[in-house]
Amino acid sequence: MSHQQFASCIEACNACATACDHCATACLDEKDPKAMARCIRLDLDCSAICRLASAAMARGSEQVSAICGLCAEICEACADECGRHQMDHCQECATACRRCAKACRSMGQASGTSAGQGATAQAH
Repeated sequence: MSHQQFASCIEACNACATACDHCATACLDEKDPKAMARCIRLDLDCSAICRLASAAMARGSEQVSAICGLCAEICEACADECGRHQMDHCQECATACRRCAKACRSMGQASGTSAGQGATAQAH
C-alpha cells in the first residue's frame, strides 16, 4: 500500500500528536499540575506513538499494522483520561485521540489486517 493510501490516517496521527503536545503543556499550566500527571504522561506517550505511526505509514513499513494497532490502543487510553477533565484542551485532545484511534483501526482493515491484532502480544 503506498503512502498516499494512508493519507487520512497520517493526517489524523499528526493532528493527534499536535493536540497531545498542546494538552500536556496546557496541563502543566493548570493550578495543580500534579493532579494532571497521568494525563500529561499519556499525552507524551500518545504524541510519540502517533509520530512513529505517521512515519511508518509514510515509508511503507512492513510493521505498520502492528504500530498502528498499538497507536490506536494508546490513543484510546489518552482519550479516556483526557475525557475525564473538563478543560477545553483536554476535551479537544480526547476528540483528536478518538479520531486517530478510529483512523488507525480503519487503516488496518483497509490494508487487509487487523491493526489491533498482534500489537498487544508484541508489546508484552
